[in-house]
Amino acid sequence: MAVRKVWSAYYDEFGAYFSPRKIRPGCEPMMRTRSDAEGAIVLVHGLSDSPRYMWDLEEFFYSELRYNTFLPLLHCHGLKKPAGMEDVELEEWKGNVAFAVESAYKKTPHNVSVGGLSTGGALSYHAACTSPKVTGDVFLFSAALELLAWRSGLLGKVVPYLLSSRGLNDFLDARDRDKPLIGDNPFKYDYVDKDGARELARLIKELKVITSGFSRKAPFPKRVFAAHSHCDDTASIAGIKNLQKRCMAQNFCSFYIPAVFEVAHGGLPLKTPIEGFSGNVCTHENQRYDAMTHKIAQFVAQ
Repeated sequence: MAVRKVWSAYYDEFGAYFSPRKIRPGCEPMMRTRSDAEGAIVLVHGLSDSPRYMWDLEEFFYSELRYNTFLPLLHCHGLKKPAGMEDVELEEWKGNVAFAVESAYKKTPHNVSVGGLSTGGALSYHAACTSPKVTGDVFLFSAALELLAWRSGLLGKVVPYLLSSRGLNDFLDARDRDKPLIGDNPFKYDYVDKDGARELARLIKELKVITSGFSRKAPFPKRVFAAHSHCDDTASIAGIKNLQKRCMAQNFCSFYIPAVFEVAHGGLPLKTPIEGFSGNVCTHENQRYDAMTHKIAQFVAQ
């Protein structure tokens, strides 16, 4: 079995801001290929974390489903010196994913799937909507197609404005600089930075427009597997259900986890917990992980 390795070509492509010396250990972009590959998948991490959060799913897709696997690192993530993510850009995130899709396409052009956690799920959905080289399925894990806070009355109207308000941006920039992004978690920043949240808000706005173009009569053309927890306190399940309404019924497979299992937003793709430098658990695992991956296997086999 091939060992998961650091993706050196990724550093070559994005050397303007990524290099081995700049990245925190364990946060590197990764890839793995096999001679008997049935397809390929790009798995994209979430806002403030790193490819490490996708390792369990990567192992499943590689070992159980025989996929080549590509785990990009998003712009301004995984850095030893994140500098408040001051320069983060949505267009760079899209470019990171596009390069991964292109790399996967060169290996198995007949079956290139995309998937991701939270922001990574939103970016994967965007790639599936815009790139002809996504020739396979879409896998969404706690996908941030809509944020929970935006569902609540006045706050839902105010949040996008606040994120685009120059005066508040300056205030939050100063606040961000007072609090370091690096904490106990080796593979994730200590909080979601305002600059990153702003770019996610831009992405969600774009996706709302794209999704509105699909309907039962003109459905989203790809197959979708969507896993979401009912106790997710970040990404609203409403975004997923809105997409579900715009897919052909036979092309959409859902795995909704009841709140009783207490699967948190960032823990959904984890078979094992993420521990911090202190030895404490930073992100708990998904108690329904085995059931989720079993359903993924059934979905892929259909």
